[in-house]
Amino acid sequence: MSEHAERLRVKKTYKLYLGGKFPRSESGRSYPVSSPDGAELANAALASRKDARDAVAAARKAQRPWAGQTAYLRGQILYRAAEMLEGRAGQFAEELADATGADAHDALGTVEAAIDRLVHYAGWTDKYASVLGGANPVAGPYFNHTTPEALGVVAAVAPHDDPLLGLVDAFAPAIAAGNTVVVLASEAKPLPALSLGEVLATSDLPGGVVNLLSGKTAEVAPHLASHADVNGLDLTGVADTALAADLEAAAAQTLKVVRRPGRGADALDLLRQWTEYKTVWHPAGMAAGAGGAY
Repeated sequence: MSEHAERLRVKKTYKLYLGGKFPRSESGRSYPVSSPDGAELANAALASRKDARDAVAAARKAQRPWAGQTAYLRGQILYRAAEMLEGRAGQFAEELADATGADAHDALGTVEAAIDRLVHYAGWTDKYASVLGGANPVAGPYFNHTTPEALGVVAAVAPHDDPLLGLVDAFAPAIAAGNTVVVLASEAKPLPALSLGEVLATSDLPGGVVNLLSGKTAEVAPHLASHADVNGLDLTGVADTALAADLEAAAAQTLKVVRRPGRGADALDLLRQWTEYKTVWHPAGMAAGAGGAY
C-alpha cells in the first residue's frame, strides 16, 4: 500500500455477525487491532456475555430449519460461499498479510486453501451419511440401520494463529453436518473472520447458521462453555491450558461434546465429531400371526 493510500485509509470498526445481521456489541465496547509491527489496522467489537447469549439464541433458532434442508442444498450454499470468497480473494489476502505479517504470495495461498476447504466440505454434505451410517448385522428377523444426525449448536474458539483457514475448519464441518455454530474469532487477528461474515451474508446462507463474535477469549468463552443450549464445544483455539481445562469442566456440567485443543483431524473426523447417531430397528419378513409382511 502506498504512503498516500495509507494516509487516506479510514480505520474501520468491524461489527459482530449475529443472526445474519451486523450489530455492534451490546456493551458498546471495541478494541484496537494491530499488525505484528504495531501499526493500527482497525477496531473490532468487544463481545460481551449478552452478545454470546444472543449468538446462541440465533444459532438455536436456525438449527432445525438448517438441518431440515436437503444435503444437496447445504452443499450448494457452502459452494456458493466459496465462490463469494474467491471473488474477494485479493481483499482477504491483504487482510491476512496485514494481520499476520505474511508476504502477499503466502497470504493469497492461504485464501486459496480456505476456498478449497469450503468446496471440500460442500462435497461431503451428501456423502458423509453413507460413510458414517449404514445397515448393521443383527441376530433375528430385523432391519437395523444407523443414521448420523446433527448434534445441534456448536460453539468454537477459532485458532489465534490461523485467522482464516482455522476459522473455516471451525465452522464448515459443523454446518455441513446440519449444525449451526457460534465462533469466537482470533482475539488478536479477528479482521479476516469478521470480513468473512460479509461473504457468508451474501452467499445464501440462512441467518443464524454461522454467528461470529470478536473479543477476549477468557471473557467470552466461559459463557459459551456453560450455556445449556450449546451441544458441542470446540477448544481448538484455546492456547491457555488452564483456561481450556476450566472450559472443559464447565462444558461437562451440561454434557457437551468437546473437541480438545490441537489441530490435525481430517475432514471425516471433524464431521464425525459434530454428529450423533440414530439407530432404527424394524421387523423384516412375516410377523407371526400378523398375516402379512412389514
